[in-house]
Amino acid sequence: MADPAHTGARLVVLGSAALTEGFSLIGAEVHPDADPAVVDQVLGQLVGDGSSALVLIESDLSRAGGQWLDRLRNEGGHIVVTELPSLSAPERYAPAVDDVVRAVLGPEALL
Repeated sequence: MADPAHTGARLVVLGSAALTEGFSLIGAEVHPDADPAVVDQVLGQLVGDGSSALVLIESDLSRAGGQWLDRLRNEGGHIVVTELPSLSAPERYAPAVDDVVRAVLGPEALL
């Protein structure tokens, strides 16, 4: 098992090949054309390894959910998961936090 204190945090990106290609250029661990099963597998491995990681997931994959994805969102900790807009439809991107902001501040908060 790797010691995250000595190896540093990992940057993991899951999504379309077009999205992950750029991240591979900066040395990120990429999983191009991942599906929800791959997301769950990768997240499970990160938890099992005790890794510290920033995990970036394309929005469509992020909304598919999964055992490990749901667990990490609810628990927090040494693995931070966030979503990225799709390159093919960035105008459709609406982060999940928007719903929370509207619930707290009202429906016109983000206009």
